[in-house]
Amino acid sequence: MNTYSRLPVMFVSGSGAVLKDNHNNEYLDAVSGIAVCSLGHAHPAIAEAICNQANQLIHTSNLYQVEKQMQLAEKLIALSNMDRVFFSNSGAEANEAALKIARKFGHQKGIERAKVIVMENSFHGRTLATLSATGNEKVHDGFYPLVEGFVRVPYDNVGAIEALSNDPDIVAILVEPVQGEGGVHVPKDGYLKALKTLCEQNDWLLMLDEIQTGIGRTGKWFAHQHEGIVPDVMTLAKALGNGMPIGACLAKGKAAEVFAPGNHGTTFGGNPLACATGIATLHIMETHNFIEHVNTKGQMIVERFKEALKDIAHVVDIRGKGFMIGIQLDHPCGDLVQKALEQNLLINVTRGDTIRLLPPFVIQNQQIDEMIEKVVNLVKNHQAQ
Repeated sequence: MNTYSRLPVMFVSGSGAVLKDNHNNEYLDAVSGIAVCSLGHAHPAIAEAICNQANQLIHTSNLYQVEKQMQLAEKLIALSNMDRVFFSNSGAEANEAALKIARKFGHQKGIERAKVIVMENSFHGRTLATLSATGNEKVHDGFYPLVEGFVRVPYDNVGAIEALSNDPDIVAILVEPVQGEGGVHVPKDGYLKALKTLCEQNDWLLMLDEIQTGIGRTGKWFAHQHEGIVPDVMTLAKALGNGMPIGACLAKGKAAEVFAPGNHGTTFGGNPLACATGIATLHIMETHNFIEHVNTKGQMIVERFKEALKDIAHVVDIRGKGFMIGIQLDHPCGDLVQKALEQNLLINVTRGDTIRLLPPFVIQNQQIDEMIEKVVNLVKNHQAQ
């Protein structure tokens, strides 16, 4: 269907941070399949895990116990200090599970029309409920009536949420620790901690959409760990399978006990193949110390961009956390994606004016130099259309 404005390139193979097209041209990938292939392309251990599992068992359904699902759940719980996991096939599905937990939590408290606080400029998915939660009118356009029950406030504004404390129908806050699609917006230190306190005071659930920020992207296993908190609900996807579709909704405490058999389900979610891939991904991340690597290298990349572009008047801001970097210009710059492609570099532009870089964790030092040099030159030479 006519749903994508695709670039004029077709990739047929890859290795690490490099993709090769059907004409044998190589491209440096600074997008990672939109924060998915954090361990790079064609990682041999990932490929081996997929092949081994495919030769044993791909699918049985959740009518039965699934060994690999239990193993992956146990690993995620150990890393996150959460209590329970529901596996899905995507991030949007993981957020759907979170929103259902919030509503059922409200119903158990006698709230018939539960409300969830969401943020302006947010992105949570393309299903009807998740696009309704998303703070972008372009995503909403053409899909009214939206799912009701969302109260929207400015991002990184604790006071706006405090002002809603007297609304008896609010049951949860859904928020990204760093807004990705919204332009790589990093909130002030203490923002998530303040939201956690408000949730505890009001008996709300703090639900963190870590679909883009989770699994090491910001220099911690999960972005909320920078503030030393644990949410009630957390959603994951993207990097969890390094390209194999898998999502997860994790819950803790009272939120972990909301669902009962029959309240939610999935045919494919948590299948042996996806979970074996997730296990391999987490093992590689852990044994190769990628978390600290992303934390230190990410800071270095942001500082180098700030230094190289400090005198460029049309650069509004350079921000980021770990390997999640945004360079905002004072004018639309979507054409830079094609210009970068012509220089064998893959980048992304979000919100129309912000270059978003999501390089794979396996990117080499000389490749980082190449990425920075090419992006700096593109930005310096770009003129408002």
